[in-house]
Amino acid sequence: MDDVATAVAGLPFPVLKAVSDLLAPFLTYLFNISLSSGRVPAAFKDSFDTPVIKKPGSDEGNPSSYRPISNLCVISKILEHFVARQLVLYLDTHRLLPATQSGFRRGHTTETATIRVLSDLLDSIDRGDTAALVLLDLTAVFDMVDHEILLKRLQATFGVDSIALALFSSYLAGHKQQVHCGGKTSAIMNVICGVPQGSVLGPILFIIYTADLAPIVADRGLSLHQ
Repeated sequence: MDDVATAVAGLPFPVLKAVSDLLAPFLTYLFNISLSSGRVPAAFKDSFDTPVIKKPGSDEGNPSSYRPISNLCVISKILEHFVARQLVLYLDTHRLLPATQSGFRRGHTTETATIRVLSDLLDSIDRGDTAALVLLDLTAVFDMVDHEILLKRLQATFGVDSIALALFSSYLAGHKQQVHCGGKTSAIMNVICGVPQGSVLGPILFIIYTADLAPIVADRGLSLHQ
C-alpha cells in the first residue's frame, strides 16, 4: 500500500486529472486497503504550510497575524472526503453533535448562530432574568487539538472504535510539515498536536473535540452556542 501511495502522492493535479481513468483502479485498491486496515499511508501525511494573512491591515511582521494553511496532496484529500462522508453520515444519523454547534456543519451558518443567540437573550429578558453575552475566541484553535484527548472523545462520546478508531489514530500520527514563505522553505518538522488547516477532516474533528463543552455549560444553567 505504501509503495502505491508514494508513487501517486507527488503527482500534480493536472496529471492526475488527465490519467484519472488509468489511475482509478489503483486508487480504489489503495483506498479500500486503507479503510479496511485502519491505516493512512505515510506519504499522505506530508504537507507544505503557507502562511496567509488573517485580516487585511494586520501587522505583517507579527507571526500571529498569519494563518498556516496546509497544502496536502490531492490523493490524500480524496481519501479524507470518503472518511468525512461516512463520519458525518454517522454523526447526523444518530444525532450525536450538539444542537448548539453551527460551525462546519451542513445547513448551519453564522446566521443560525446569530438567530439562536438572539432568541436565548430575548427568552431570558421575557422571563425577567438578567441576560449577559460572553464571547470567547480561541487563538490557533486547530493547532491546540490534543490527539490523545481527541481519540478518547471519539471513542467515549461518539462510540467510534475498532478499525475506525485505528484509522483516525493513524491519520493523526506521523504528520510532517514544512513552511514555504518568501521563496524559502523551512526544515521538516514533526507535528505532535493539532489538525491540519486546509484538510477535509480537520474541521469535523475539531467540533468533535469541543462537543463535550455543551453539556458542561448547560449543567451550570447557561446557554451556549458554538
